Amino acid sequence: MDSTQTKTGSEKFWTRPAAVFFFAFICCFLWGSASPAIKIGYELFTIGAGDLASRFVFAGVRFFIAGIMVITLGSIQQHRFLYPKKTSWPYVFVLMLFQTILQYIFFYTALAHTSGVRGSVINAAGTFFSLFLAAFVFRFEKLTTGKVLGCMIGFLGVLLIVTKGASAAGPVSFAGEGCMVIAALANAAAGCFIKKFGNKENPVTLSGWQFFCGGIVLAIAGLLLGGRLQPTGPSAWVLLLYMGFISAGAYTLWGLLLKYNDVSRITILGFMNPVLGVLLSALFLGEAREAFSIRVFLALVMVSAGIILSGRKKR
Repeated sequence: MDSTQTKTGSEKFWTRPAAVFFFAFICCFLWGSASPAIKIGYELFTIGAGDLASRFVFAGVRFFIAGIMVITLGSIQQHRFLYPKKTSWPYVFVLMLFQTILQYIFFYTALAHTSGVRGSVINAAGTFFSLFLAAFVFRFEKLTTGKVLGCMIGFLGVLLIVTKGASAAGPVSFAGEGCMVIAALANAAAGCFIKKFGNKENPVTLSGWQFFCGGIVLAIAGLLLGGRLQPTGPSAWVLLLYMGFISAGAYTLWGLLLKYNDVSRITILGFMNPVLGVLLSALFLGEAREAFSIRVFLALVMVSAGIILSGRKKR
């Protein structure tokens, strides 16, 4: 089978509605479990809310593991060692900056100062940032009336969550909710870069190497600042491996979906992300009181409706 036939076959597979929904659900489930996993990880590795250096080490080791997983599995699948072309290294470093370093410096900081429920809903703002960046910065798509209306409704849902005294998690702060918004913006930019660079380099290769390099940068920075990992038992390392898999699996699959589909088509399925994040936070963090409050329910409905409206195509 020649390369053209292989490419055509890949395009057909990754654009099938059933495949798109299934893999998007897997991505959203993994991402939804990230907030509770990180907060549990802080306890298992005895990382305090003010210990920024150790959070850097924690994140760095996670992404170093994720990079190894992506590169290894991708190499086995493609029967060759995945290594970026010389001309692709700038793409790796751009993705590393936005997808790993910037996003997770702010994401890990935010989760030390806010609840998993609130963080999951606010992080969904990245969906709307993606649409604006795709339309005005990267010019992949045009911003339609439906997308604008969807963004307005979705942002109102996010504002409902971050209103002062909105939940049992306490008032908002820059260290908590503010950092989560910045993390969502960095994630949105990374998604657009993946689509742009994915036409020039294998997205699996890009994801693997940006995780690998970004993890090293974060871990070294944390160690130089005095950070340390102090596991309380074997379960801490099991959790860290799972967190590596969250990044390896979700970002690799999402990158492939973005490569073969419109940003808006994939974005619409992101409505599952905050819903699953809230449910998993309620289950694993004991945040059921907040998760099942009227305010959080209304926020989830508005955010999900906004994402669905934003992703609808004009007929």
